Amino acid sequence: MTVPAGPPGFSDLVEERSIVVCCGSGGVGKTTISAAFALEGARRGRKACVVTIDPARRLADALGLSDLSNSARQIEGPWAGELWALMLDSKGTFDDLVRRYAGSEEQAEGILGNRLYRNLSGALSGTQEYMAMEKLYELAHDGGFDLIVVDTPPTRNALDFLDAPRRLTRFLGHRLFQMLLMPTRAYLRAVSVATQALLRTISKVAGTEIVHDAVAFFQAFEGMEEGFRVRADDMRRLLARTTTAFVLVTSPRGDTVEEAGWFADRLNESELAVEGLVVNRVHPTFAVTDPFPAVPAGSALAGLIDNLQSYQAVNVREEAACAALVAQVAPSPVARVALLDVDVTDVDGLGIVADHVFASPR
Repeated sequence: MTVPAGPPGFSDLVEERSIVVCCGSGGVGKTTISAAFALEGARRGRKACVVTIDPARRLADALGLSDLSNSARQIEGPWAGELWALMLDSKGTFDDLVRRYAGSEEQAEGILGNRLYRNLSGALSGTQEYMAMEKLYELAHDGGFDLIVVDTPPTRNALDFLDAPRRLTRFLGHRLFQMLLMPTRAYLRAVSVATQALLRTISKVAGTEIVHDAVAFFQAFEGMEEGFRVRADDMRRLLARTTTAFVLVTSPRGDTVEEAGWFADRLNESELAVEGLVVNRVHPTFAVTDPFPAVPAGSALAGLIDNLQSYQAVNVREEAACAALVAQVAPSPVARVALLDVDVTDVDGLGIVADHVFASPR
């Protein structure tokens, strides 16, 4: 089997960019490809960190580790640079963010101890995606890394990740949020009779304690919203920098290719270009002479030739399935990673994957 030569553009991504965001459908090997990018960065002398937003253990498994935490962990190995990895803990990151922007320790403890916060901080829609952006921002500015590779959730959740800063900014400016941020209960006298009736209705259904906790939760954020808003704006600029690159990861199946194309369109609408495409688990091509020599029917050699022709036919179908996507992201580089015999469970396996993506001479 021959390893297809990778385009030099992928070398540029790990040698010159500071952030690489890997996006794609679930089940296409996106976590493995993300880790391979970080590994290649370490091979080339950079201090690289791979971050997974997926709460599953796939990244730890790919690195051959028993677990990962919300703090970056260094993986030792024979490379010129450094390889680090972490798995996002959205609740822990949210707690850290509250402590960062609270005006005092008392304010921080008031929020962290609030029952509504404890129940919802890890479950609110969009919280995980926003905290992922917060962790990325933290690593980019305070982690001292040359290269950060982000393993995003499956495609449509990845859009939530990219849109999280804008949605938070919009939420912080919402009239209801501003009303609930008022520091005293005087606002209850200012709101309409209908609003007071609504609160009474909610109290009857859910209980007065829940309403009290909700009001206390929002009021505890008094004075902190500006810090969140500024941070969200900084995050949006971080994604738009020329040092940030987006790489699509797909498999040669029709459904995953179609979703990758859809995501490429959404990135384009957000003025964020795809700068690389990795087609994972591709049946390899073989250097053969065609036509094949005549051999006796039913012989062992005839069986081998039939098998080889079947593999070639699969490869042709896969290339046809990816052709439109390859044209769509052009002139971005495209790498094909061959379907491996075994799962990637350690850095040696990651090295094989990286060799396929970065097969051009170093």
